[in-house]
Amino acid sequence: MLSRCWSNDDASRGSLRESAVLVVLAAVLVALTLVGKFGAHLGTADLVLETTVGVVGCALLGFVRRWPVACATALAVLAALAGTATTPATMSTIVIARWERPSVIAWSAVTGAAGHAIYGLWRPLPGLSYGWWLVLDVAVYAALVGWGSLLKARHALIDSLQERARRAEAEQGRRVAEARAAERTALAREMHDVLAHRLSLVATYAGALEYREDIAPEQVSKAAGVIREGVHQALDELRGVIGVLRADDDADRPQPGLPEVEALVAESRAADIDVRLDDRVVDKTAVPAAVGRTGYRIVQEGLTNARKHAAGSPVRVVVDGAPGTGLRIEISNPTGSAVAVLPGAGTGLIGLTERVRLTGGRLDHELTTAGEFRLLASLPWPA
Repeated sequence: MLSRCWSNDDASRGSLRESAVLVVLAAVLVALTLVGKFGAHLGTADLVLETTVGVVGCALLGFVRRWPVACATALAVLAALAGTATTPATMSTIVIARWERPSVIAWSAVTGAAGHAIYGLWRPLPGLSYGWWLVLDVAVYAALVGWGSLLKARHALIDSLQERARRAEAEQGRRVAEARAAERTALAREMHDVLAHRLSLVATYAGALEYREDIAPEQVSKAAGVIREGVHQALDELRGVIGVLRADDDADRPQPGLPEVEALVAESRAADIDVRLDDRVVDKTAVPAAVGRTGYRIVQEGLTNARKHAAGSPVRVVVDGAPGTGLRIEISNPTGSAVAVLPGAGTGLIGLTERVRLTGGRLDHELTTAGEFRLLASLPWPA
C-alpha cells in the first residue's frame, strides 16, 4: 500500500513537472508570436485580443492532463479567435495523443483543426489560398496525433520492459527460495540417514547399561568405549554431510553404496543385534551408483527402525537382483513389545520413499499377519 502511494506521488510530481515545462515553453513561443504581431502594425484591440488569448491558452495548457476534453474544446475556440492560441492548441493535441484514449484524441484533433480552419477563414495568410490552408491544417494535426501516439507507444514499451524486469526479479527470488528449501530438505534427509543410524547404536548400548545391573566393570568400560566411538563417528559423519552439501561438484561426493552394506550389518552385529544378511548380488560394483546409494540408505533405515521400535528382535535383510531384472531389498523383523530405545519423528520412511521415487523405484512397507514389519524396495538396474 505504501509503495502504491509513493508511486502515485511520483506520478503526480512527474505530471506537474511536465505541465510546468509545457506552459513555460508555450509562453516563450506565444511571446515570440506577439513580437511578430507588434511588428505587423495591428490595432490596439487586436493586440489586446492576441495577448489575452495567448495568456489564457498557456494557462489552459497546464490543465490538459486533468480535463482533456474541456481544455481541448476551449483551446480550439481560442485558436479560432487569435493566432497566439496556435501553440497551446497544437501542444495540447500532442499531450492528449500521448496519454488519453482514442475518442478523446479524435475530439482534440477535430476541434483543433476546426478552430484553425475558422481562423484561416477570417484571417487568411497572404499568398496562401484557403484550400491549401485546410490541407496544411489537417496535415499538421495528423502529424501531431502521430507524434503523440509514438510517445505513448514508447512509454508503454518502457512500462512493459520494467514490468517484465520486475517479474523476472520476482521469479528469480522464487527460484532462489525453492533452491534453498530443496537444500534444507536434502540436508535434513542426509543428517537423518547418517545420524539416526549412529545414534541408534549408541542408544542400544546406553539402554543395556541402564537395564543390566550385572554387567562386569570390563564390559561397562567396553560399552562406554563403543558409545564414545559411536558419538565420534556421528560427529565425523555430520561434518562430512555438511561438507558434501557445501561442495560444488556432485561427482566428487563420496557416498556409500551397496558394497558397504556388509560393514553396515557388521556395525549392528557389534551392538549385539541379531542381523541375518542374505546377499545374493554377485557383482555389487556393477550396480549403478545412484541405485547403490539408495540401496545402502534403505538397509540403513531398516536397521535403524528395527533398533528403534523392535529392540532385541532379529532382523533379516535380503538383497537380490541382477542387470535387467532390477534390485530388490527386503528387510523384516518382528514388531516386538519393548519400549523404543530412541524416539522417532516418523519422517525417515517419508524421506526414504522420496529418495526411492527419485531413483525410479518403489518402496512399500507393511505389517504382516505374522506380526512382522516388512520393508520392501524395488530399484531399477538396467541391463
